[in-house]
Amino acid sequence: MRNQLSESLVSLANEFQNLILLTGDHGYSLFDKYRELFPTQYLNCGVAEQNMVGVAAGLARSGFFPVVYGLSAFIPLRVIEQIKIDVCHDLLPVIFLGDGAGFVYSTLGTSHQSIEDIAAVRSIPNLDIYSPADKFEMKWALNHAMSQKKTSYIRIGKSDIGNIHNQDLPSGFEKSVVKVREGVSDIIFLATGSMVMTAIKVAEYFKEVSVYSVPRIKPFPENELIEIVSKKKAVVCLEEHSIYGGLGGTIAELLTTTIPLKMLRVGVNDRFSDKCGSYQFLLKEHKLDVSSILTQVRNFLETE
Repeated sequence: MRNQLSESLVSLANEFQNLILLTGDHGYSLFDKYRELFPTQYLNCGVAEQNMVGVAAGLARSGFFPVVYGLSAFIPLRVIEQIKIDVCHDLLPVIFLGDGAGFVYSTLGTSHQSIEDIAAVRSIPNLDIYSPADKFEMKWALNHAMSQKKTSYIRIGKSDIGNIHNQDLPSGFEKSVVKVREGVSDIIFLATGSMVMTAIKVAEYFKEVSVYSVPRIKPFPENELIEIVSKKKAVVCLEEHSIYGGLGGTIAELLTTTIPLKMLRVGVNDRFSDKCGSYQFLLKEHKLDVSSILTQVRNFLETE
């Protein structure tokens, strides 16, 4: 998925000469080709993320379309005030890329683990939020964010879990959800980012459960959700994010005023990691591995 990000930025920079990539002193190998081809459309702002957002705002006011790259623990969390006041308040076209969302930087500890980024920015007006699950959704998210010409945050999680789709999303695709596993059960799985592949694996243990990927968290059209969950008995939301304020929170808020469905939110509970370790180690610690999620879903369905 990160390779697709690099390829898509090269393609977009070739098409839009006003695109400029800003980075906070990292991502070098990822952007080697971009820097080689477009040296005047690249700016390393150093380890000064708050200043970088201010620079992006100034460039946007001058006719550029800045793309701001950083680790999701810093972009957007370290720079929320600047995103809110410098960019979103004035409807500036800036794309924020938060790499390594969730537990990707597992061995670096809590300072580099990002499990609250969606919740932190979802309430900021004039800000769209994307959470792609594979390279095809990554390509769509970046292109769609560019086409909207507004402020967007693209959350990038684990990049080597395999592809969900086998081809690009359809031209003109505008939905917030896309079906990735067919089923006729009255139980439905909604997942985003890295948890889409996990949701598909968990669904294999249940008969005819459909799975939907959610590559865009905000805006999330209420009518689209109602159409998907109508005539269902229960919904399970899966995300590598806090159970508060992310995909599960979004769905719960919408369902509260529409269809009263039983719901299970699978995500990170209200706690930090106790230990450092591999990515798989932390998923298991937070009960986000297939086995743990399977237990949670079974217990949930037994109370039906």
